Amino acid sequence: MNLAKIVQRGWEAVGTGDFDSLVTDYVEEMTFIMPGQADVLKGRQAFRSALNGLGEMLPPGFEITGLRQIEGENEVVSIVEWKSDNMAASQLSVLFKFEGGKIYEERWFVDTQQWHSVF
Repeated sequence: MNLAKIVQRGWEAVGTGDFDSLVTDYVEEMTFIMPGQADVLKGRQAFRSALNGLGEMLPPGFEITGLRQIEGENEVVSIVEWKSDNMAASQLSVLFKFEGGKIYEERWFVDTQQWHSVF
């Protein structure tokens, strides 16, 4: 399976709330870097626990309106088009770094000023 398909499968798991399936594509000692680059989760269990509060981490009415994957060597970038109750349209990107077919780092790139303004 190519890496972009693994990432796409993960986005689909998020959409259905199947977080247990999602985390199987991550190594145990993975790192998740959230918007703003200052909040970091270490380890698959911490990441899985955080997913239970996903609705609170996203702006009210958050909806993905478009999604595409760009695959490089051992990494995939997702370009995410989104909207929310307080934002008609925006984009963000997420970098997924792979080793041995598993994700070891997920890093979100967001206009943090805009992101915070929609809460």
